[in-house]
Amino acid sequence: MSYYLEALKKYAVFHGRAHRAEFWWFVLFNAIFSFALNVVFGARVGVPEESVSSATPLAILPSIYALAVFLPALGVSIRRLHDTNRSGWWLLIAFFPIVGAIVLIVFYAQAGDAGENQFGADPKAAEPGIDV
Repeated sequence: MSYYLEALKKYAVFHGRAHRAEFWWFVLFNAIFSFALNVVFGARVGVPEESVSSATPLAILPSIYALAVFLPALGVSIRRLHDTNRSGWWLLIAFFPIVGAIVLIVFYAQAGDAGENQFGADPKAAEPGIDV
């Protein structure tokens, strides 16, 4: 949970590096919170149009959450790519269906560069005891 909060604290930080644990814990908690909000407050898929007007005002909460975490998610993704010594512009490969997502997952899963690279100091070196 601390990695999720750390990513939120770095709300729009697109420089530096993020190690695998920071990225994947953020992704996990973001998925859990998104799923929970959609189950509790979300839009009803397959619901007839006449009942859409009867939706509660809280049905907008999943969308608000998605907008609130968009920049932190973008930032942690870019910092994760920086840890593997790649530019954040590699995120644009996601626009290629299926292949782009697979390539990004492979990049995110790779170990970061040991020591300093062009994007900054090794984040694992700053936290002793992390073996990611």
